[in-house]
Amino acid sequence: MAVLWSCGALLLVCLCTAGADEGVVAEPTVVSNETSAVLTCNYTGNSPVQSHHWTRNGKTIEGTKKTSTDISMQHKLDKIDSNSGGVYACVFTTAGGDVKKKIEVKTKPHVGAYKHSEHGNEGDKGALVCVSHGYPLPTDWAWFKLVEGSEQAIENGTEKYEIKTMPNKTTLYIHDLDIERDVGDYGCRGANELGANSDQIHLRVRSRLAALWPFLGIVAEVVILIAIIFIYEKRRKPDEITDDDDSGAAPLKNDSATNHKDKNVRQRNSN
Repeated sequence: MAVLWSCGALLLVCLCTAGADEGVVAEPTVVSNETSAVLTCNYTGNSPVQSHHWTRNGKTIEGTKKTSTDISMQHKLDKIDSNSGGVYACVFTTAGGDVKKKIEVKTKPHVGAYKHSEHGNEGDKGALVCVSHGYPLPTDWAWFKLVEGSEQAIENGTEKYEIKTMPNKTTLYIHDLDIERDVGDYGCRGANELGANSDQIHLRVRSRLAALWPFLGIVAEVVILIAIIFIYEKRRKPDEITDDDDSGAAPLKNDSATNHKDKNVRQRNSN
């Protein structure tokens, strides 16, 4: 039995042999720099087709599942980029089971900085991160520093630099950050078989004392507040003491006047 599959960016046609509708031997690949593409599959088996749909990276593409006896199906890619790359499959559901064909759509990798601006403290270890998505993921990563407009390659495993890489992520560690040497723009580049892309990160290094400024500001505010309270209390106490003395002296004057008046009354009575 023969199953005819045709897949197109530049319309690749693949004649593949399948036995008892069990599957397809060949897996065609679409490698194209075209801006759009139409993926097409044709089924020529004996079992009647009941439905069909498309998948991308193992997940059903929304809106493509149809109950139909059609033996031909298409999927249009309006734009071929890192967001549309991946492993597609056209799936025909028949009375004997599913028959599918995989189609790889490959693009240059998308490379982006996790953060385009990073900062660290002098003497600490800095970390710059770049990530990638698309298909296939980068097979090669590289880091560099921009010095007067030119790229200065960074070597892994030195006393200053350490690079840890996975297919979808790369991290540059910079040991013992120096405020004079390490400030600047860094770049990461990821490449696969179709080409490369890169992105940049600006690194700033703060002085060791920079982290102390907020604490010193709080201490200064507390000291000023205590000084204000102390000055206020010192100026207020003499006034309070004067008032207390005045209020205490008044009864003494009244008592003296009363005693003098009583003495005069007794003298008049004795006369």
